[in-house]
Amino acid sequence: MKTLRRLMAAACCSIALTASAQTEAIPHLEKSKNNVQLMVDGKPFIMLAGELHNSSTGSSHYMAPIWQRMADKNLNTVIAAVSWELVEPKEGKFDFRLVDDMLEGARKANLRLVLLWFGSWKNGVSTYVPGWVKKDQKRFPLAKYKDGEVSNTLSPLGQNSLKADLRAFTELMKHIKAVDGDKHTIIAIQIENEIGTLDMMASYMNKDNRAMRDYSEAANKAFEGQVPSKLLDYLKANRKILQPAVANVWNVNGNKMKGTWEEVFGKSLPAKKVDRNDPNLMKDLSWQKEFPWLTEEIFNAWHYASYVEQLATAAKEIYPIPLYVNAWLKQHWAREPGKYPSGGPQPHLFDIWHAAAPHVDLLGPDLYATTLFDWVLGGYDQPGNPVIMPETKSSADGAARSFYALGRYNMLCYSPFGIDGGGLTLSADPNDHSYDKAYGLLKHLTPLIAKYNGTKQKNGLLLDEGRETDQIQMGKYTITARPFSTRASQAVVGVSIADKEKAAANVAGALIIQTGEDEFLVAGGIGEIVVGFRLTNADSKHHAFFESVDEITFTEDGQELLHRLNGDETAYGGPVIPKGEVKAFRVRLYEY
Repeated sequence: MKTLRRLMAAACCSIALTASAQTEAIPHLEKSKNNVQLMVDGKPFIMLAGELHNSSTGSSHYMAPIWQRMADKNLNTVIAAVSWELVEPKEGKFDFRLVDDMLEGARKANLRLVLLWFGSWKNGVSTYVPGWVKKDQKRFPLAKYKDGEVSNTLSPLGQNSLKADLRAFTELMKHIKAVDGDKHTIIAIQIENEIGTLDMMASYMNKDNRAMRDYSEAANKAFEGQVPSKLLDYLKANRKILQPAVANVWNVNGNKMKGTWEEVFGKSLPAKKVDRNDPNLMKDLSWQKEFPWLTEEIFNAWHYASYVEQLATAAKEIYPIPLYVNAWLKQHWAREPGKYPSGGPQPHLFDIWHAAAPHVDLLGPDLYATTLFDWVLGGYDQPGNPVIMPETKSSADGAARSFYALGRYNMLCYSPFGIDGGGLTLSADPNDHSYDKAYGLLKHLTPLIAKYNGTKQKNGLLLDEGRETDQIQMGKYTITARPFSTRASQAVVGVSIADKEKAAANVAGALIIQTGEDEFLVAGGIGEIVVGFRLTNADSKHHAFFESVDEITFTEDGQELLHRLNGDETAYGGPVIPKGEVKAFRVRLYEY
């Protein structure tokens, strides 16, 4: 009997260890004190990604040639849509053939996948829901504008909508586990897309805003009702670390633990009028600290996040890979909720999202407004929330910024939208190979980027329309970036000074990793850039210069080759990267 018990115990232990090993092998986020890593097949993984156009995966024949083209562009990950209307064209009848074709194509090209679940909402409207949902508005109620007009958007308070979306998403997760649970081609899922109430006319035509929140009958009743205790308990427990916008309105209104939305968060202030023809519009950044219609936005955020939480909870129970939600951003010309989707995961609403949707792992921006690059990424790069950026510009300047972003911020994903070209908007130029070059270099550096994420030994430099020069401090050194064709270069080689137009068009990024006290890795380019080093506390008797500069190239199998540079190639203040190129260097410095 004792022997039988020992055998049974050993078997149970073996089963438990096997289950544990399988769970650990699933793509997941691994958190440490200063960092969060995406782990894929047991190793840290940085997504050098590209998002396909919305309809690129709408048929098998259309998507078939895409995968190898994306691999040839040096992507390691493709972000692609799975739409509810194609997964469940008839209620209760599910069809995952397109998902299977995506998996087959990605695997043949040795690519990873991030799936976008275009369920109840995409870009603030509900165009990807099945026809049987669209045509039954009594069962699946729509959000309304403030003036009572019905929008083309499912209300986040519609319980039947939630149940139907949840059922479809649950079936998708079951299928993913069954067909990919042992292969890990799919490494993350985005739930919905740029959610929130949106008045397209107000957003694009600068009309009066009507979509600060959902104004449907159910929403109006909820807005007049009590703020959920779950949210208030979260605010109380996290009072010392709340984001300023939410903290301020809660504090001003007495930190109430009971009341309606306006009793707890106050009556919102309207937005200031914006003249899009104002030449100073882009210079005035005061709106970044102004939060019009904030109570309405908090209300919306709570209900959208609570809806998403139901999907996230079910997904985690089935197959717990990383889940994220993305945001259409507040910006210069769309400063008030409703002109951008109200209720999405903007940085000032992080606390509402964390309270309502704890099973959502990450919140990320879709970033096209490059004048706001640092303001946006700084807002999302918060403790426990490294940046996952599923959409940005697919042009050359977007490729240049990849070096800077991966250096300056803790990023798990950098991804241009429309990378496959051929779409109506925001398409990559098929003749522009900037991302091919940038990713071709970065793919060899991602292990180092992952290693130094969350440390002071990794940073970035950027030249763009807002800064002709840039500098950072790392250790005892000040590191600078400037274009090659400046007065310093002219004095040596007689090149002409770039005029203002050329300087404005010169977008170049650099990734800097300090690998030793006097040793650095420098990588970057696309625009022209020179990266220089000097002692921060240098004086007339104390300087630093290059002991050695080695240009790095990589063989097809990833072997690092070094080529020593000196003389003209290092005489102009540091490693030089000409316009249109990307390069990497190992730099060693000494003092004299």
